[in-house]
Amino acid sequence: MPTVSVKRDLLFQALGRTYTDEEFDELCFEFGLELDEITSEKEIISKEQGNVKAAGASDVVLYKIDVPANRYDLLCLEGLVRGLQVFKERIKAPVYKRVMPDGKIQKLIITEETAKIRPFAVAAVLRNIKFTKDRYDSFIELQEKLHQNICRKRALVAIGTHDLDTLSGPFTYTAKRPSDIKFKPLNKTKEYTACELMNIYKTDNHLKHYLHIIENKPLYPVIYDSNGVVLSMPPIINGDHSRITVNTRNIFIECTGTDFTKAKIVLDIIVTMFSEYCENQFTVEAAEVVFPNGKSHTFPELAYRKEMVRADLINKKVGIRETPENLAKLLTRMYLKSEVIGDGNQIEIEIPPTRADIIHACDIVEDAAIAYGYSNIQMTLPKTYTIANQFPLNKLTELLRHDMAAAGFTEALTFALCSQEDIADKLGVDISATKAVHISSPKTAEFQVARTTLLPGLLKTIAANRKMPLPLKLFEISDIVIKDSNTDVGAKNYRHLCAVYYNKNPGFEIIHGLLDRIMQLLDVLPGEDKGGYVIKASEGPAFFPGRCAEIFARGQSVGKLGVLHPDVITKFELTMPCSSLEINIGPFL
Repeated sequence: MPTVSVKRDLLFQALGRTYTDEEFDELCFEFGLELDEITSEKEIISKEQGNVKAAGASDVVLYKIDVPANRYDLLCLEGLVRGLQVFKERIKAPVYKRVMPDGKIQKLIITEETAKIRPFAVAAVLRNIKFTKDRYDSFIELQEKLHQNICRKRALVAIGTHDLDTLSGPFTYTAKRPSDIKFKPLNKTKEYTACELMNIYKTDNHLKHYLHIIENKPLYPVIYDSNGVVLSMPPIINGDHSRITVNTRNIFIECTGTDFTKAKIVLDIIVTMFSEYCENQFTVEAAEVVFPNGKSHTFPELAYRKEMVRADLINKKVGIRETPENLAKLLTRMYLKSEVIGDGNQIEIEIPPTRADIIHACDIVEDAAIAYGYSNIQMTLPKTYTIANQFPLNKLTELLRHDMAAAGFTEALTFALCSQEDIADKLGVDISATKAVHISSPKTAEFQVARTTLLPGLLKTIAANRKMPLPLKLFEISDIVIKDSNTDVGAKNYRHLCAVYYNKNPGFEIIHGLLDRIMQLLDVLPGEDKGGYVIKASEGPAFFPGRCAEIFARGQSVGKLGVLHPDVITKFELTMPCSSLEINIGPFL
C-alpha cells in the first residue's frame, strides 16, 4: 500500500477542524485508511542518519497514512481532504469540467517515430493556478507517487509538467537518435546530449532506476515546442527551460507512455486534484493531441459514467439490511453520487473521473461496506448446515507423524524448493528424468525447482547437524511436485513420507523395521494376497548396489528403501553410512 505523508496542521486546516491522534486514527479506519505513523522530518532523519544529521530539520508533525493501491485520488493532501470531507458530508463532491480556451487550443502532435518506443501521449492545461510552497510540494509529490504506483516506475506512463508561459505551441512528440538530442536538463547549468545525460544519471540515486526503459533503444523519445525548445525526454528528465515554480501560473501537462488507458487515468488524476487552485475552480483547459494517423482527440476526458446496482445485491453481499435510500446515501459519502430509480430497488451510481478503481459492481459493493463500517456488520450464522471435517490425507499425515515420533524419529520440515543439483546430480539422476517443475527466473541457485523427492532435504539437514550425537534419525511427511500433462495446471502434488537413519553402520534393518511398523499402522498385511505389501530387490542410482528394494503395496509401487550409495553421501558432505525409506502415502487412503 502506498504511504502518503501530510503535515498534520496543514491537514487539519484544510479539514476545518482539529483532531486528537486517536480521533484521526478512528476517522481513517472508518474511511478504509490506516494511520501508519506519527512522526516528523527531524525524527525520520534522526532514525536513518543519526542526531547530528537531524540537527536543524523541521519539527513539524507528519501523519503517514496508508492508502489502498487503487485509490489514486487519495495520493495527495488535496484528494485526501476532499475524500474525507465528502465522507463526513461536509461538502458535496465537486463536478469537474473540461473547458475550451478563449484563444487557440494547445496542440501536441505525435510522430510515427514514437511507435516502437512510447507510442501514446495525452495533454491538458491548468490555467491561472495559484501555488503556495505547500501546494507546489504536494503537486510534485503526487507526480512521484503516481510514478511509483500506477505508472509502474515510469515504465507504463511518465508525467511531464511545464510552465506554459515559457513555451510556444504547438508541441511535437517524436523520437530521435540520442546523439541528435541536446538540451539543458532540470537542475543542470549547461546543455548535454542524450548520450551524455544517460552516463551522468547512472550515478544519480533517483534517476538511475529509470534509465533501462530506453537506454538500449536506437531512438529516444523527446518533446519540442514550435521553437525547438526541449520540454522533456520522457521518461527520464524534463528540460530546465520550462521548469515550474511556485510563481508558475499556467501549467502544460503531458503524459507519455506505453499504456494509453493508464496515461488517461494519470492525466485525469493530476488535473482533478489541482484544478481546485485554478481561478475557475475544478475546470481544466483542453488540449488537442494529433496521432500519427491524422486523427485528433481532446484531453483530458474527465468522463463521468453511470452504473446500475440492485440494492438487494449490496445487502446480500455485505450481509446487511439497509433500505435503497440509505445505501444510496452511503455510496454518495464514498464520492459515488447515487440515487434510487426505477422500481425502488435499483440504485444509479455516477462514477466520477477520479474513481478509476471502480470497474465492476463488486467495487461499488465494497465501498458501500466501507461506508457502512465493517465493525457495524452483525455476525450471523450461515444458513447452510455443514459439519467441517479434516481432509483425509491431512488426517492420515497427522496420525503418521505421531507414530513416527513414537518410533524415535525426529521430524524435519525442509524447503519445498531446491536446486537442480540436489534432486539430480547429487542423486545420480539426469534432470530431464526427474519431471521436475522449474522456477522461471529463480532468484537463487538454491531454489531452482520444486522438489521431486524429500530425501535431499533430510540429507542436508543431517549435514547441518553432524555434531549432534549419533545416531541421527529424521523423517518428513510433505508434498513433492511432479509434472503431469493430464492436470489443468500441468503438475501434481504427491504426499510422501521419507525417513533416514545416519550412524556408524548403515542400519538397514532399522529402516526395514520402520517400514513394517508403518504398514502395520496402515493395516496393510505382509504378502501380495489381499492387497498386502512386499519388497523386491531393485536398483537405483542413489543406492548401494544390491542394497536397494522397491516397495509394492495394493498392487502398485509406492516407494523404495535401501542403503545410500557412498557417492551420494559424499556429495551431501556426509561421512558415515546412511539408509533411507521414501513412500507415497496417497494410495493408502
